[in-house]
Amino acid sequence: MKLTFRRVMQNSLSETARLAIALIQRDSVTPADKGCQTMLAERLANNGFTAEQLRFADVDNLWCRRGSDGPLFVFAGHTDVVPTGPLDKWTHAPFTATVDNGILFGRGAADMKGSIAAMVTACERFIAAYPQHKGSIAFLLTSDEEGPATNGTVKVIETLQARQEKIDWCVVGEPTSTERVADVVKNGRRGSLNGHLTVIGKQGHIAYPHLANNPIHQLAPALAELCAIEWDQGNQDFPPTSFQVSNLTSGTGATNIIPGTVEMLFNFRYSTEVTHDTLQQQVEAILDKHHVEYQLNWTLSGKPFRTASGKLLESVQAAIKQVTGYETTLSTSGGTSDGRFIAPTGAQVIELGPLNATIHQIDEQVAVADLDTLSLIYQQLLIELLVN
Repeated sequence: MKLTFRRVMQNSLSETARLAIALIQRDSVTPADKGCQTMLAERLANNGFTAEQLRFADVDNLWCRRGSDGPLFVFAGHTDVVPTGPLDKWTHAPFTATVDNGILFGRGAADMKGSIAAMVTACERFIAAYPQHKGSIAFLLTSDEEGPATNGTVKVIETLQARQEKIDWCVVGEPTSTERVADVVKNGRRGSLNGHLTVIGKQGHIAYPHLANNPIHQLAPALAELCAIEWDQGNQDFPPTSFQVSNLTSGTGATNIIPGTVEMLFNFRYSTEVTHDTLQQQVEAILDKHHVEYQLNWTLSGKPFRTASGKLLESVQAAIKQVTGYETTLSTSGGTSDGRFIAPTGAQVIELGPLNATIHQIDEQVAVADLDTLSLIYQQLLIELLVN
């Protein structure tokens, strides 16, 4: 009886929900894709898309395009997901993709297999209604967004630029909504700058500090100053720059040894009021002022970007209003996304997806009704851009 009940329940679901379930059931923990992109390429081929599989190192990427004329509209996303965490903590197994009282549970439900499913079904309905639409539609999918992000979207963009294939408009399916679907659209993101600091001291017996040099004590006053600084006040488009320490490691575990080094990992999420160069210079100046002996390696994850008023932004606002009846809010807060690799090409980029309340958490979930609404918004956006 249980099997029959589940089968009836799935058959009663929308095409969007069924596709989301099929994607979630593939345990594509980054950088694995587990066949998600092949499944999507085969489905898109039925609607006139030509698939190009681009594999770099251990990362699968997919570029699917329908049409050759401009303007080029792209749906961008990722098929990889973060690890599940303790399986026994999940109400429903994370790769079973269980629908319970209208809620779809599973790793990737909100981030972002649900969005990808909504994008595909939106395209299917749009193409059926407007087979001779203007311009071209494409999908850019990667399995490297939740990982280092070095062999994914950035490499696909390099490939497209090398052959002068230019993206005009791009929607990234990141989960942007807060209280109800599409109440927030990201029209930009802060920059992200990572630092790996090693402070060099001298190990010794804790009872003889004059024979050692404690690197933690070296770092402490400099760190206090770094934490107290107001780096900027932000502006009308971006919140203030933030500095956060993510890891601090030192010592042998013994209580009677002064450590020889301390390592600190930290991150800046920064606005357009500063640059990564000025942040690096400020940090190094503070360390030097406090006579810290150190080694410091910097990694720039992405520069800040913002899509100003234009056809894409106007169209997505109109599409959301048309489908939901309410206005959306524009925001540049939150983490980074692969939009940081696409925006520098000159493309207009926005992010729009389901609620983000449970992403990366145990019992990640999304309302089936929200996925259906999201698919309608994506469809209306295509109409606004490629028909109207």
